[in-house]
Amino acid sequence: MKFEQGGRERVARSLLVDGPATAAELSQRLGITAAGVRKHLDTLEESGDVVAGDRPPFGPMPEPRRGRPARIYALTESGRRRFEQAYDDLAVSAMRFMGQVQPDALDEFAQRRAQELEQRYRPHLDAIADPQLRARRLAELLTADGYAASVEEGPTSVLQVCQHNCPVAAAAHEFPQLCDAEASAFARLLDTNVTRLATIAHGDGVCTCLVSPTAAHAPTERISS
Repeated sequence: MKFEQGGRERVARSLLVDGPATAAELSQRLGITAAGVRKHLDTLEESGDVVAGDRPPFGPMPEPRRGRPARIYALTESGRRRFEQAYDDLAVSAMRFMGQVQPDALDEFAQRRAQELEQRYRPHLDAIADPQLRARRLAELLTADGYAASVEEGPTSVLQVCQHNCPVAAAAHEFPQLCDAEASAFARLLDTNVTRLATIAHGDGVCTCLVSPTAAHAPTERISS
């Protein structure tokens, strides 16, 4: 079931595309009154599509303020599922069949898909020398492909490429080769080491890759949860 069109859908989509936010931030983003935003958030929270907390599920903590901290809202897994997914049950079934008939074909498929992404993105990145600008441009390209990506800076100035939506989550949950091949493509595109920290496909709130600040060509690492 999808979100109904209107203010509630706009609030949920903003959380998906632009990331977690307070009610006041959502009000500014959308041009909706704070009271209207809170009404939509209450409904989304009751339905289990949004969760609120004192800190975002990823990225840096907001600047401390006097008084009670504002609640920060984020989409839950069920909330993300309400938005259209690029891979449906038919695609997952096809991949299962592929794995049964020729197991090696799954790895080849994942690698080829990542290579196609790399070929499409590389002309937009090769002319950018600054590592931060390069990562931010990658996030823009991913967002255009439906991944609602952003770049966050950690406490030690290390960059994280965050994907707030995963159009292939249904397939990637069963076939992690897709995530691994994608992270390797990111490493080649950014000309540095990339460590996959979390994935939506395996229950995390966001797909997160840690980007090394120095150029290197070592194989991509993966941290098991």
